[in-house]
Amino acid sequence: MVEWTDSERAIITSIFSNLDYEEIGRKSLCRCLIVYPWTQRYFGGFGNLYNAETILCNPLIAAHGTKILHGLDRALKNMDDIKNTYAELSLLHSDKLHVDPDNFRLLADCLTVVIAAKMGPAFTVETQVAWQKFLSVVVSALGRQYH
Repeated sequence: MVEWTDSERAIITSIFSNLDYEEIGRKSLCRCLIVYPWTQRYFGGFGNLYNAETILCNPLIAAHGTKILHGLDRALKNMDDIKNTYAELSLLHSDKLHVDPDNFRLLADCLTVVIAAKMGPAFTVETQVAWQKFLSVVVSALGRQYH
């Protein structure tokens, strides 16, 4: 089990309280699909993903990015038991969708870049430390069924 300080909890909660889920979710998933084009293979049913412009304008990608951020809400609400909170989702991604677990880290990195850009100078070193810790726990929980 991960130990969270009061400061880390406050930072993570603060980030989520200021998130525009539609904007940040869309930008993060789009960035991941554009920067790491091999991740597109899991989105074959989402239509035309042939270039950055089509990815950025794809409403299915935007909706899925929003869904991902709402999924992170579950981790926020269950910070003391993220591993079990994501057990079913981990199983889905490993057994049914066959998603390479490294893609969770890539998406987490893209999410960090987008949030840092949005927060600007408010994305301090302390903020990044807490945020990276949070995402690392989430990524580990999502990859749990692969081990």
